[in-house]
Amino acid sequence: MVTGHVDDQFRALVRVPVGATRDGPRQELVAWVDTAFNGGLTIPRALVAGLGLPQESSVEAVLADGRTVALETFGCYFDWFGGTYQTQVVASDGAYPLLGTLLLSDRRLAIDYAARTVELS
Repeated sequence: MVTGHVDDQFRALVRVPVGATRDGPRQELVAWVDTAFNGGLTIPRALVAGLGLPQESSVEAVLADGRTVALETFGCYFDWFGGTYQTQVVASDGAYPLLGTLLLSDRRLAIDYAARTVELS
């Protein structure tokens, strides 16, 4: 189970350990659960640089306002439900890493705003 909390802005937040290599050190990122994002992870550019993630490619994405943009992707390893996974993350200009529905697949998400808790199982 992954647990998190709801902050004062009503964002559902969970911790995701990420790193540049499979066996290297991890940095725990606090990621905003974004059910409107159907990808995996986006990480702010400053954190991508700080983690030393290698650039891999770019991908086209359609934004909420309908614009199509090219986004840089970077290689990343993350620990998730007892396993270590390799993936590409998108560099963003946002303040928070975003965790999308791709990582919620086959999981149960419970957000209790009254208790300010988040549980993924």
